[in-house]
Amino acid sequence: MAGLKEQLRADLTDAIREQDEITVATLRLALAAITKAEVAGKEPVTLTDAQILDLLRGEGKRRAEAAELYDQGQRAELAERERAQAAVLQRYLPAEMDDAALDAIVAEEVETARASGVTGGRAMGDVIKAVRARVGSEASGGRVAAAVKAALVD
Repeated sequence: MAGLKEQLRADLTDAIREQDEITVATLRLALAAITKAEVAGKEPVTLTDAQILDLLRGEGKRRAEAAELYDQGQRAELAERERAQAAVLQRYLPAEMDDAALDAIVAEEVETARASGVTGGRAMGDVIKAVRARVGSEASGGRVAAAVKAALVD
């Protein structure tokens, strides 16, 4: 099985052949971000697929934020381009866990924390850590934190 970086490169080649401007620009941006992350620091490293997914998730979030700012500035054409780029990046990300499954995991971890006598802010940190370990990249950190906060308030 080819790695994610190789898949991005192959898809870039296909997009160039198809003259898909948005996909070409987005994949070039993503590959540049990967290369930048690999050569950052004292020693060059090779990113794992999980690290590349995190990087792509961050790039997608940046695109969504940029689109929102363009909308606020009445620049609809640029906002639409940013949304299209975010959609291209979304194709490479795994599907997010549904809310019911996330809530079930959070409820289990909250009960575990309460059973061990941990409460308050410490409980929130411990529960978030435990939930993140169980769900991995299937749910964003923001969704996990919101679900844990809601469960602890109840």
